[in-house]
Amino acid sequence: MSCLEIYNKDTMKKKEGEEETRDGTVDYYGRPSIRSNSGQWVAGIVILLNQGLATLAFFGVGVNLVLFLTRVLQQNNADAANNVSKWTGTVYIFSLVGAFLSDSYWGRYKTCAIFQVIFVIGLSSLSLSSYMFLIRPRGCGDEVTPCGSHSMMEITMFYFSIYLIALGYGGYQPNIATLGADQFDEEHPKEGYSKIAFFSYFYLALNLGSLFSNTILGYFEDEGMWALGFWASTGSAIIGLILFLVGTPRYRYFQPTGNPLSRFCQVLVAATKKSSVEAPLRGREEMYDGDSQGKNASENTGRRIVHTDEFKFLDKAAYITARDLDDKKQDAVNPWRLCPVTQVEEVKCILRLMPIWLCTIIYSVVFTQMASLFVEQGAAMNTSVSDFKIPPASMSSFDILSVALFIFLYRRVLEPVANRFKKNGSKGITELHRMGIGLVIAVIAMIAAGIVECYRLKYADKSCTHCDGSSSLSIFWQAPQYSLIGASEVFMYVGQLEFFNAQTPDGLKSFGSALCMMSMSMGNFVSSLLVTMVVKISTEDHMPGWIPRNLNKGHLDRFYFLLAALTSIDLVVYIACAKWYKPIKLEGKDEMQDMSDDDDDTESEEEREKDSKV
Repeated sequence: MSCLEIYNKDTMKKKEGEEETRDGTVDYYGRPSIRSNSGQWVAGIVILLNQGLATLAFFGVGVNLVLFLTRVLQQNNADAANNVSKWTGTVYIFSLVGAFLSDSYWGRYKTCAIFQVIFVIGLSSLSLSSYMFLIRPRGCGDEVTPCGSHSMMEITMFYFSIYLIALGYGGYQPNIATLGADQFDEEHPKEGYSKIAFFSYFYLALNLGSLFSNTILGYFEDEGMWALGFWASTGSAIIGLILFLVGTPRYRYFQPTGNPLSRFCQVLVAATKKSSVEAPLRGREEMYDGDSQGKNASENTGRRIVHTDEFKFLDKAAYITARDLDDKKQDAVNPWRLCPVTQVEEVKCILRLMPIWLCTIIYSVVFTQMASLFVEQGAAMNTSVSDFKIPPASMSSFDILSVALFIFLYRRVLEPVANRFKKNGSKGITELHRMGIGLVIAVIAMIAAGIVECYRLKYADKSCTHCDGSSSLSIFWQAPQYSLIGASEVFMYVGQLEFFNAQTPDGLKSFGSALCMMSMSMGNFVSSLLVTMVVKISTEDHMPGWIPRNLNKGHLDRFYFLLAALTSIDLVVYIACAKWYKPIKLEGKDEMQDMSDDDDDTESEEEREKDSKV
């Protein structure tokens, strides 16, 4: 059937109000999704609310976990920080587990539902164990009243609870973003635009949930009302789960495609076995496309991917040899010797993504400074406003407000203006452009932080013993660096979500979202390694070093400038990788998109004519 026939058929269905989606999604019962009564913003808004509530619940525990360990469980600062780092890293590791189960066996909806139930169980267990066993005597755990000792059983129950929370939230997080994107058909012009907008609002929902937990719940927990804060988190997670389940009939679903690891290994093994095979004379025409009945691995991985010329060694996995022809005649194709082109292209897609992903790790190193060195820097500044002391960690509110502001500015101002001036055939501001802009803003943010630190040192009392608030420079001078980090997030992290979702094959969408979380995880590890190296090198010859316990005797500004230099180098490497990168192309999509664009252009011309007549 020609593209024109497909287009006319879709148009007729649209007139009847029963147009099916073009991206292969199905409804809850496995039938093709009808555009008019499934997905779109009705389902998207439900998922955004679910994300905001789940984030509120998670950060309601995570934001003050280090204080709970020190005040309630009586751990020292080093042990508490180490335990929180392990717990945070585990969350990101579980994101890969959730992505694997979603793409391979369960599908995104089932994976989200199961891990949200685990999340609720973990929060309920933490709330019960804290209220009944850990917070004793009642009212302990604030800055004044210490808590008593706890038995091994009570400590075990606590760790079991928080790691259930890590498992539930980690497994859920990459899949909810992808499930939300599934509600918009990227092969439909209007829904494709809405899909891009969804990622911006998704990141905004995440930040708004974090803002509430950092302020309201953080205040209650800091005052020793731990049980109240944990029960509020549990209630938020339960409401989010109920809301998620209510949207079930409206969602669009992609079917799971089987174990991607076996598909990857089949391509590598088949290409290795045929390493001595020469390329066929007619090239692409003599490569294996799969069973004509559609019962092959390539069909199971979703839409077919157009063949590309990179990583030609892998193409050998799809070359048809005489032995393969004999196997085909007997209907016994060996997937470890012969793989369809789409399966080969899956592997190529992931290999092309890796350099881009590696370039995002340095940015995550910059991002992690908000939760560590920015807070320490703020604690050494003047935090008083009249009789009120500003908690240094609360300055992250400027980051969240900046995210909200720049999402609005990008969606409503920058993008429309860029689209108005873009050339014919141009895609305007792409995800790769935005990620590059994010890196540029990150460089500026680190320079700003370094300049603020220079002035903080200028007005600091270097002879102090307890140096909190030892500088007369106001903590509000940190607002620019927090705001710049927030602006960079809108370009980098939102761009990442869109990029990895768009550039991964249909069978690996959740893995693409998990890559974003792994970037943050690797940023934490690299930051820790970098700080350790800087401390070791800068403290030689009995020097206080760049980041000593007393910041007034150090040079934190030099560390910030070092990060600015590393991010600048990373930007240069990123630009080279972005120029080399070739985007994924799906068979049939480009032709249909071109026809849709032509139709949109015709409609817009008619609208302009009407306007001129008026």
